[in-house]
Amino acid sequence: MQKSINFALVGHMFMGRAHSHALNDVTMFMKDLGIRPVLKTICGVGAGLEDTRERFHWEKSETDWHKVVTDPEIDVVSIAVPGFLHKEIAVEAARNGKHILSEKPLARNYEEAYEMYEAARDNHVLNMVNFNYRRIPAVALAKQLIEEGQLGQIVSYKGFYQQDWALFGAPMSWRYKSEMVGKGPLEMGIHITDMARWLVGEIDEVVSVMKTVVKERQTADGSKEAVTNDDNTVWLARFKDGFMGMFEASRAHMGRKNFQWFEINGTKGSLRFELERMNELNVYLSNDCEDRRGFRNIIVTEEMHQYMKNWWPAGHMLGWEHTVLHQYYEFLKAFEEGSMPSPSFEDGMKAQKVLDAVVKSAEENRWVSVDEIGR
Repeated sequence: MQKSINFALVGHMFMGRAHSHALNDVTMFMKDLGIRPVLKTICGVGAGLEDTRERFHWEKSETDWHKVVTDPEIDVVSIAVPGFLHKEIAVEAARNGKHILSEKPLARNYEEAYEMYEAARDNHVLNMVNFNYRRIPAVALAKQLIEEGQLGQIVSYKGFYQQDWALFGAPMSWRYKSEMVGKGPLEMGIHITDMARWLVGEIDEVVSVMKTVVKERQTADGSKEAVTNDDNTVWLARFKDGFMGMFEASRAHMGRKNFQWFEINGTKGSLRFELERMNELNVYLSNDCEDRRGFRNIIVTEEMHQYMKNWWPAGHMLGWEHTVLHQYYEFLKAFEEGSMPSPSFEDGMKAQKVLDAVVKSAEENRWVSVDEIGR
């Protein structure tokens, strides 16, 4: 019989629904789990809370997160609210002995992220940050090829995340305020920064430029308010191992909907991944026969690929929602084994440190060492 653990979720909108879906389905498909999540409490404010509670089978709802993190019934608190709320909720949850899975970015800056990491560490609670794109089978194959040495010595890394939703006259919201989400390219830049760290290693220094394309937005009363964070950031990076990287995060690239991609070039091979074609990986290996060299398109849907044996027959595709379910699978496996989940708050904190350096570089118009940031 499976052991059960009780979850609470703070946040009931887009990501709250994604988390709820994953928690409902994870034990249906991941048959090796010896532990079952119980959806106890969903917490939020405003319209839609009761609808989400009912549709996703939460036992009860709550509007005060303080009651959630002090509830003795709750074992794990998942955080899926805007970034300016993450630190306070996570720190209090840790102090009350709750294990935590938090959305990314962890907080508004490295200092806040460090406080979250410190609270989790000092209170000995399991912690995970939802860098869900690590959980794509094609990305897992990319990491395997790199670790096997198939690419040789890394020469160059490119990571881009491009969308266009900020160009369509969207009204003022928390997403456009640095006091709520921090400065710089946090929402999308944090994903491509973590991906680079995970795949090829730590970043040493950066140089960047930032631009706000839409400088003001309409408020609810019809007035205009200035946007205080950026729409587009480009940066170069020098990795600890000496190779160079190029990054861009933008919410103002017309025609790009959820276009995240990376390309890695090595002395023996290269590979490229695009999120909008998430079941595919493009690979070039120099040890192929000379008359047959070229980028091959691998459809990553076979049973031997990570997670795929739990899903559909070969050739049947996975979607975005599976990335969050796979993340909960990894969290639950770690809980079952008594080990620290990965990616942890430490990973989230280190990625945030890089992006604080990106912001500092743009503000001071110079190369900035990541080690200049914080403690």
